[in-house]
Amino acid sequence: MDKGFKEKVKEQFARTADRYVHDEGFAHGDDLTEAACLLNPTTDDLMLDVATGGGHTSLFFAPKVRSVVASDLTMQILKKAQEFISEEGGVENITFREADAEDLPFPAGSFTILTCRIAPHHFPDVPQALREFFRVLRRGGRMVIIDTQLPEDPEIADFYQAMEKMRDPTHVQAFTEEQWLAMAKEAGFIDLQTRKFPKTHDFITWAKRSGLDRQGVQRLNKYFIDAPQKVHDYFQIETFAGEVESYTDQKLLLFGRRPEKK
Repeated sequence: MDKGFKEKVKEQFARTADRYVHDEGFAHGDDLTEAACLLNPTTDDLMLDVATGGGHTSLFFAPKVRSVVASDLTMQILKKAQEFISEEGGVENITFREADAEDLPFPAGSFTILTCRIAPHHFPDVPQALREFFRVLRRGGRMVIIDTQLPEDPEIADFYQAMEKMRDPTHVQAFTEEQWLAMAKEAGFIDLQTRKFPKTHDFITWAKRSGLDRQGVQRLNKYFIDAPQKVHDYFQIETFAGEVESYTDQKLLLFGRRPEKK
C-alpha cells in the first residue's frame, strides 16, 4: 500500500482520537495483566509502546519500568494521549514520539521491552513491522503483541474482514494464531507463546468509535443480523428487536524474545 493509505490512517485517527483515549475497553483487561506476567518488567527496562493510541498500555506499564516511549503514526492522537496521561497524574517517565511502525526512528537495540496492542490490523506490512520490532529490541529483549485473532473458518474469517472494513476503512488484515507464529519466527523471535482472551463489545459504542454515521451503523447492524448462524454462534452475537446489542471476539496475545546471541 502506498503513502496515501497511511495519510488516510492519520486522518481517521485524528478525527476519532477522543473516542479511543476515553474508551474504557482499552484502559483495562486481562490481556494487560498477562502481558506483564510474560514480560516480567523491572525498573531497569526501557520500553517502546508501538501504535500507543490512547496511551493505555504505556500508562499501565510506566510504573513498572525505567522509561516508556509511546509512539504512534498520528500526531493528533499522541497529543490526546499525552493530555490524558498528564490528567491521570503521577507518571513522569513517558515520552511521546511520532513514528511509523514499519520504519521506526530508533537505533538498533534501543529497548528491552516492546508492546503493540490492538493496532497491527491497521499495518499495511506486518512482517516489515516485526522486523523493525526485532531490530530496535536489545538482545534478549521481550515483545508482546495483542490483536484480534482471525477465525480459522474461512467463511467466518471473511465475515470478520468485511465487517471490520465496513466499520473502519483503515482496517487492513487480521491474522490467525498460526500466521502470527509463522511471521514472528520468520522475523527472528524465539520462545514464542500465545494466550487468548474473549472480549465482548457493546455494538453501538464499538461501531461509533470509528466515526460511523447513523446510516453506516444501520448497514453494519443489518450485516450482523443477516450473517449465517455459525457466525452468530462464533461471535456470540446478542440481539434484541432486530438490533445488535453486543458481540464477542477473540484477542490473541503473542509473546516473543530476541535471542541473546546472533
